[in-house]
Amino acid sequence: MQEILNHLWQGFQTAGTPINLLWALVGCTIGTAVGVLPGIGPATAVAMLLPITLKVEPTASMIFFAGIYYGAMYGGSTTSILLNTPGEAGSMVTALEGNKMAKHGRAGAALATAAIGSFVAGTIATVLVTLFAPLVAEYAIRLGPPE
Repeated sequence: MQEILNHLWQGFQTAGTPINLLWALVGCTIGTAVGVLPGIGPATAVAMLLPITLKVEPTASMIFFAGIYYGAMYGGSTTSILLNTPGEAGSMVTALEGNKMAKHGRAGAALATAAIGSFVAGTIATVLVTLFAPLVAEYAIRLGPPE
């Protein structure tokens, strides 16, 4: 467990450098813009922006791509709430309740709820992956070949 926490702290230190934070900000901004556009998902955005990262450090480019993904997941909720047109497949459920709230004059509350929910869910998922990935990896190694 101590090793996991050490690696996690080292990751925070690496991600917290100014250049990596800048790439995260740019990625989230582009991802949010992509998420608002119906039909263009995060995978398409990453594929189109892949040549940009050829001259960038690998860590910064991975942070950039993660920012695009998380930004697109949030950006899809904006059109779901305001226009009842999900920008992403994952935003279809947001369109059901969020658009009703927007029609009743509570669009700001719906957008804030989507943003907070996206942040909390992403944080919980990241923590769970961090905690359970070593256990799953050990189990996968023990499976071995099918013979």
